[in-house]
Amino acid sequence: MSAFHLIPYTIKTVVHETKRIPPGIELIEAPSMWEQGYYGKDVVVAVLDTGCHTSHSELKHRIIDGYNFTSDDNYASDIYEDYNGHGTHVCGTVCAEKNNAGIIGVAPYVKILVVKVLAKQGYAESQWITDGIQFAKNWVGPNGERVRIINMSLGGKHPDLDMHKAIKEAVAANILVVCASGNEGDGDERTNEYAYPGAFPEVVQVGSVSLQEEMSRFSNSNCELDLVAPGEDILSTYLNNEYAVLSGTSMATPHVSGACALLIEQFEQEFERTITEPELYAQLIKRTVSLQYRRTLQGNGILKLSTSLSHQIQDEAEKLSI
Repeated sequence: MSAFHLIPYTIKTVVHETKRIPPGIELIEAPSMWEQGYYGKDVVVAVLDTGCHTSHSELKHRIIDGYNFTSDDNYASDIYEDYNGHGTHVCGTVCAEKNNAGIIGVAPYVKILVVKVLAKQGYAESQWITDGIQFAKNWVGPNGERVRIINMSLGGKHPDLDMHKAIKEAVAANILVVCASGNEGDGDERTNEYAYPGAFPEVVQVGSVSLQEEMSRFSNSNCELDLVAPGEDILSTYLNNEYAVLSGTSMATPHVSGACALLIEQFEQEFERTITEPELYAQLIKRTVSLQYRRTLQGNGILKLSTSLSHQIQDEAEKLSI
């Protein structure tokens, strides 16, 4: 059985309180979607991580359900509390509540399914993760809700066949699986670094850039990378009802998961039908902008949610000028 772990990350600061839109969320232009009325309402995102600080004022109303697959609390399945901080930080970037305090997540009306697959030390057995993916795929909410997105900011050096099979089954069930690329990068675009499940071709693999839109040196480069998002100096929720600034591809990944929740809401309101996983991926990639790095470093580019709209406006303007 393979061992998996939290992708190493850096804690820069912890603060008791704050009141702002995190700069990473502004960088991906999430407010442009809010202005159109899209907040991710009724979209369920499964966060497979170290659990969540379930009483955090920014998150407690966003949690729809949860399950613990780890050895923490003697394997008690109904205790999915976060004793590490990583999972709480990821959850906050996805969906910290829209109120007049703290921060706001990318999709503040999303519901989080907390799937604890990493123990408090950041360690996981591959079977915990595989079981977590299958749980998210099969989960049904109190009103018939189903998981639409799985977020995994974790990794291992070697691919696990059972985990890969579970991911392919989740994708076939119309769930977009979003994974961190890993923090073993050496800054050299000519070399490849692979961490799994991020390097599986079926997932959306996310690398990291700074808030100045420069590639993070630690971000893995490889031919399976799909896009990049802010992963340095990311402000989000943390343990003890506090907030923290963390860095790592783990922090970039939930920006993409939250963005996809916004895109689901937009598409399904406009077209009055369920968006498929390939369609959602296409809508996501339409909202990337090249940073002029090799594709092995940046994939299709940095996530910018208003990009597609800008291109549509430009296309219409060009048609009118003909």
